[in-house]
Amino acid sequence: MSSADPNGSSVSFSGPVHLAVDLGASSGRVIAGGLNGDRLELAETGRFVNRPLKVQDAMLWNHLQLWQDIQDGLRDAALRANSEWTGASIASVGVDTWGVSFGFVDANDQIAAPVWHYRDARHRGMAEKICEIVPKDTIFAETGMQFMDINSLCQLIAAKQNSDSVFQTAESFLMMGDLFHWLLSGERSIEASNASTTQLLNPATQTWSTKLLDGFGLPHSWFAEPTAAGTTIGTVQSSVAGETGLHGVPVILPATHDTASAVLAVPAENFAPAKPDWCYISSGTWSLMGVEVPSPVVTPLCADLNFTNEGGVQGSTRLLQNIGGLWIYQQIRAALDRQGNAPSWQEMTEAAASAPAFQLLVNPDDPALVAPDNMIDAICGLAGRTGQKVPTDNGVLFRGALEGLALRYRMCLQHLESLTDSRIETIHIVGGGSLNALLCQMTADACGRRVVAGPVEATAIGNILMQMIGSGSLHSIDEARQLVRHSFPTQTYEPQHTDRWDEPAAKFATSFE
Repeated sequence: MSSADPNGSSVSFSGPVHLAVDLGASSGRVIAGGLNGDRLELAETGRFVNRPLKVQDAMLWNHLQLWQDIQDGLRDAALRANSEWTGASIASVGVDTWGVSFGFVDANDQIAAPVWHYRDARHRGMAEKICEIVPKDTIFAETGMQFMDINSLCQLIAAKQNSDSVFQTAESFLMMGDLFHWLLSGERSIEASNASTTQLLNPATQTWSTKLLDGFGLPHSWFAEPTAAGTTIGTVQSSVAGETGLHGVPVILPATHDTASAVLAVPAENFAPAKPDWCYISSGTWSLMGVEVPSPVVTPLCADLNFTNEGGVQGSTRLLQNIGGLWIYQQIRAALDRQGNAPSWQEMTEAAASAPAFQLLVNPDDPALVAPDNMIDAICGLAGRTGQKVPTDNGVLFRGALEGLALRYRMCLQHLESLTDSRIETIHIVGGGSLNALLCQMTADACGRRVVAGPVEATAIGNILMQMIGSGSLHSIDEARQLVRHSFPTQTYEPQHTDRWDEPAAKFATSFE
């Protein structure tokens, strides 16, 4: 197997194998990783969809199906370790997930309630409502967090206002990755990088804000002291070992927030510089664009620009902004699929490349595009309301979704440079979006910066690297990134005709005024 291909069957590991359970908002994987000589190799042992459930009027995560899929992938890894990976042994397992989602466990060690999807309608408008309870300036000063309806705090206050039973029955609050680590090991913990997405954690002290817990009437007892990535919290419990074959395998916390894991796998040459010359885009359903810096940036400008300070590995801060990402592009295809004529991803990219430029400006963060029943209808409605020609060609739709992302990246880059007083020379795009050559070139052109794309499996790689650091087989972030550069190819895109993006960028900026 090529080290860049997680699907091959000829992988050969020459040392311990670490299992990354990598859960995104639309899909999940189990990926085994370990050294083959001096390179990191990957082997995929499970892949599954993450499809939300509609139960009456509620949108929920199907966490029980995910747990079954995870166990299936872990079982396959154990079988392959015994049959295909000669001399290899499973050394550890860890889970990363998307941010902000959580579950509850009760005193009987049972899941206490449904696990709500962050796109559920009851969370809409909550970013404004929480500021009616505690002043916005206080919330930002305590957390340094971007205000979004999906934040855990907004979800918790929605649950409280709806009189959810967890306020009587829950004993522990667990972020999504922690929920699965508890299912794996029986141990309850809250890993620090994902805790930082709650809008309840102080980024300077890395402790829960008592001012906010008290101000919002949330039980202090729910929130365990955050645990650092790289910590071994226990071993796979006997019931799970019986199902999967992972007997006595340590459970090591990666950076459980998928973006924190992805950033660890960025093939950059410096760790958390005070004056960053590179930034990252973790590109998938969401685009998380930011810089890795040594300490939080909790300033009035950061608040005005609605940036967020999230925890990274080994005490670093990910100063970033959440951007709508490829969600719109994916949902256009989903709408076409429901009509029975969905193109392939390649066909979409080819149609976008052939369509005329700048016919449709789509803000990926427009509230109308967060969770519409039909994305095409929503975009057409948005075009009509903003005085644009309603698209009748699918290629224009596809191109507009990608150009909107590139223009949003340009705006975010300008803000990052203002916040850090630095000049960013290189944009690293990791994750699934790194495979979209058209989007990568658009990003280079719009931003006027070199784009380095890859590795595509950055989240799983970062998960595995943190387990290797936690187990002692790697000794630093710099060593981990050197291993990434040595093991996985990248593609470089140089900017071309940046001036063509100036006028569309000026028009695009008006959608934020």
